Amino acid sequence: MSRSRGSAAGGIALAAATLLAVAAPASVSAAPAPVSPAAGPASVSADAYYAPAEGKTGAALKAALNDIISKQTRLSYSQVWDALGDTDEDPSNPDNVILLYTGRSQAKSEHGGDLGDWNREHVWAKSHGDFGTSTGPGTDLHHLRPTDVRVNSIRGNKDFDNGGSAVSGAPGNYTDGDSFEPRDAVKGDVARMILYMAVRYEGEDGFADLEPNDRVGNGSAPYHGRLGVLKQWHREDPPDSFERNRNEVIHDEYQHNRNPFIDRPEWVEAIW
Repeated sequence: MSRSRGSAAGGIALAAATLLAVAAPASVSAAPAPVSPAAGPASVSADAYYAPAEGKTGAALKAALNDIISKQTRLSYSQVWDALGDTDEDPSNPDNVILLYTGRSQAKSEHGGDLGDWNREHVWAKSHGDFGTSTGPGTDLHHLRPTDVRVNSIRGNKDFDNGGSAVSGAPGNYTDGDSFEPRDAVKGDVARMILYMAVRYEGEDGFADLEPNDRVGNGSAPYHGRLGVLKQWHREDPPDSFERNRNEVIHDEYQHNRNPFIDRPEWVEAIW
């Protein structure tokens, strides 16, 4: 089922369901979903969610947002497989996901480690801060995306920057020895995922303090670059309907927290 939302369609569906419930006899409950994270709070408006951060800038804004988005349900790394099937579902084909770097629509079932499969890409490279796949930053859906196995390997743990040679089989992507440039349609997505991680993980929860910087080749240090390029990508590729819907699915169905830079793009400049 598609994850897009529409108030009018939702009202019609609710009315129809009410009539059927009156007319039809009781039936056997449907089978449970593969992933059943803890129930979260009722959905609230973005204005209410971010109320404690309003009017702040700089370090004060960053700290306020950290307090807000750190309240979340955590998934195991195995649960991420099913969750990505929902967060990155192809709006035109509910059996498929859209792969981040290639843009290819691929069957949800075709995931794993073989050539041609899709796997779980840590957009903030998990070696940058050495958090691996531990529950926490290693399983945070806000920066985990389905990607082609081969392209994921080519990207590796490189920082993000402009330039390099074209990536074979992934038009619009470029790479060199220490950086990776994604296709134009997801440059902003990448930037907002990196900056989310920098706000969410501030040296609490037993994990490293993750921060953006203006370098490449950060290796195992808890930094990711280049900040200046990421800010440029954020400006040039604002949030689209796919990214906004993804944010809603993560909040409503899985982690119950949000990426503030999708909801309030202006906060990037207010902090950095």
